[in-house]
Amino acid sequence: RGHTLTTTAAMPVPLGINTHTAMRTGPVPCAGTSASAGSARRQKAPHANLRNHRRVSRSQPQALVCRAASKDESSSGSDSGAAPESTTRPSMGDSSKMSVDISPMTTTTTTTSPQKPDKKKPDKKKPLVKPPTPLLDTVNHPMHTKSFNIQQLSQLAEEVRQEVIWNVSNTGGHLGASLGVCELTVALHHVFDSPKDKMIYDVGHQCYPHKILTGRRDRMPTIRQTDGLSGFTLRSESEHDPFGAGHSSTSISAALGMAVANELKGVANDRHCIAVIGDGAITGGMAYEAMNNAGFLDTNMIIILNDNQQVSLPTQYNAGNQDPVGALSSAFARLQSNRPLRELREVAKAVTKQMPGKVPEVTAKIDEYARGMISGTGSTLFEELGLYYIGTVDGHNMDDLVTILKEVKNTESSGPVLIHIVTTKGKGYRPAETAMDKMHGVAKYDVSTGKQKKPTGGAPSYTQFFAEGLVAEAREDSRVIGVHAAMGGGTGMNVFEKTFPDRTFDVGICEQHAVTFAAGLACEGLKPFCAIYSTFLQRGYDQVVHDVCLQNLPVRFAMDRAGLVGADGATHVGAFDTAYMGCLPNIVLMAPSNEAELLHAIATCASIDDRPSAFRYPRGTGVGVDLEAEGVTGADERKGKVLEIGKGRVVRQGKDVALLAYGSMVNQCMAAADMLEENHGVSATVVDARFMKPLDTELISQIAKEHEAMIVTEEASIGGFCSHVLQYLSLAGLLDGKLKVRPMCLPDFFIEHGAPADQMELAGLTERHVASTALNLLGRERDSMAVLEPGQRSDGLSSVEGREGIA
Repeated sequence: RGHTLTTTAAMPVPLGINTHTAMRTGPVPCAGTSASAGSARRQKAPHANLRNHRRVSRSQPQALVCRAASKDESSSGSDSGAAPESTTRPSMGDSSKMSVDISPMTTTTTTTSPQKPDKKKPDKKKPLVKPPTPLLDTVNHPMHTKSFNIQQLSQLAEEVRQEVIWNVSNTGGHLGASLGVCELTVALHHVFDSPKDKMIYDVGHQCYPHKILTGRRDRMPTIRQTDGLSGFTLRSESEHDPFGAGHSSTSISAALGMAVANELKGVANDRHCIAVIGDGAITGGMAYEAMNNAGFLDTNMIIILNDNQQVSLPTQYNAGNQDPVGALSSAFARLQSNRPLRELREVAKAVTKQMPGKVPEVTAKIDEYARGMISGTGSTLFEELGLYYIGTVDGHNMDDLVTILKEVKNTESSGPVLIHIVTTKGKGYRPAETAMDKMHGVAKYDVSTGKQKKPTGGAPSYTQFFAEGLVAEAREDSRVIGVHAAMGGGTGMNVFEKTFPDRTFDVGICEQHAVTFAAGLACEGLKPFCAIYSTFLQRGYDQVVHDVCLQNLPVRFAMDRAGLVGADGATHVGAFDTAYMGCLPNIVLMAPSNEAELLHAIATCASIDDRPSAFRYPRGTGVGVDLEAEGVTGADERKGKVLEIGKGRVVRQGKDVALLAYGSMVNQCMAAADMLEENHGVSATVVDARFMKPLDTELISQIAKEHEAMIVTEEASIGGFCSHVLQYLSLAGLLDGKLKVRPMCLPDFFIEHGAPADQMELAGLTERHVASTALNLLGRERDSMAVLEPGQRSDGLSSVEGREGIA
């Protein structure tokens, strides 16, 4: 076919193509040979080379094997290199089942004579050694991939995959998606010219190979660490990151905006904009809004749909019986990218528009064939939106990827093009391929087994307590319903679903729809609990205002990951919910200070039938309180008690200073109170506000009158709980006397990824900061400064322990 075959995996041959014809590209060089990439791609091999080929039955091991070239052959300049042994490549249906298992100790880039692989397990006593990466070691910029041939590009993809596996094993991060796009990422950087050409990765879970190839390989051991690389694309980090990510379904809109800007500036012919979006992210309505607009504008841009059958993450996946990407589809994909057929299609479209009445059958068939509708894999929808659809394409076949991308790149007036590729999540690393849900986002793990190194002991996570509490409520009330937006694992709704599958609804990455869907359930007398991360509920805010609060519908919002979230960084910080929810009428807002209070919040919201309600809770493990002593019943499915709405509680009585805290900051204030009393003789009262709306104004007035100083604190942004309390104190005239008040909330800037303790230190919300502020209010400036000295920093922060992990 005029293209060099790869040697890293079994690749498909389109049906109807003679296998000997397919091999007429010259010999495939082994790693380390000096065959020219340019001459190998376009020069027909001598017929004598075909003697080196033999057919391999589909039942035999399906791999291409290089034979070392002799010195005489290499010096002659005619038949240098090695000839591939196999001439028959399996269909994708076969190759997907026989994907190469890249063990931590081996790579597929060094090929030898065909023999059965050694199945011996690595010696556990010997330390694992990182596989060599000879090609990757030469790549410090995408331009360094330009001279590579297909085989070298495939080898580079495998080396990048090994680099990801080893780096993430030491840092944690989003593993599965990155492993699945190694070939795609290498092909993109080989064909296009970053940073001139813009590559925008939706969400960013799959951006690790991109970072490695764009000069950040040496910093990969710092990913998601304090002052290290971001786990997502970040404009301020590299010129190769044209658009930041973290939330989904934004890439097509951003790429379209950049493409239109290029047109307005007159540089569209020299620059390309590519959006890479997964089959999960493309379920978001914003993606369809963007595609609809792209089709209308007919602007040149490329959308790559990465289909790994993982629509809902990280909880639901198709474990088997996936529709294979067959050789026939691969053949159609090449035909669809062929310029003559493209021109044929445009002619057909023009004729169709001019013909009144019934379109001639021949013209219709030409158009249908050129559009790839014969394969019947989704082209109708994309074509109706005005996109030129190419697919499906094997996302691990470097030859096909490079050929199609080059063809699309070199077409001057293509309009918006969608290339539908199919990949395997976790490709090349068996633990990730066999446990796609658990290996989507991982903690540090053992490379040889994939077993994650999670902390032992301690309380279960807040998410686990939420799931158990909701199950307990649902057992007593059949009207309790669970709703989430493609985050069953992250929110705990997968636990609820195991018990109540008919009462659990995963609506996809569609927060707007989730909120209004829950509103519809509430209209009919059901009790929906809509579990959405604080940061993601921002995406459905108008629906919260217009469809829920304005109509006073009893939807319950469980806002997980409230406050700082550690390694996931600024895109996932749940900082703003107290501000954006606190300004809404007709809603009850709560923030539990520990796991028992969370269970009480669930029970309380389940009892509220006359208005909407919401509660926020942090990432990580619970505090470890005695649940029974706190009024929780049940051993496995723990049930909380209904609280009096709008009433807080005093958890520690003092006389000098009052610490009024909302949610997780109660624990910091308790630690600060201990520090004040033990080291400075200051008696502090600690109040757990419990409710932000309605405020316990009676309790707030009481502590304001009984103390000369008050600190109001929350792990949230300006405009939330602190602002509400200060407004009340002002309106009540309680600030007109001698009372000294200081609010403590998150600072007015975005806090990037890092260790939770480091983030709290940066935010100024540790127990030391609370104690220092109290001492300052009491006129003890010297003691206040001493508390903040570096040597006084505490080893652990009670409210942020256990917050490390993956969203």
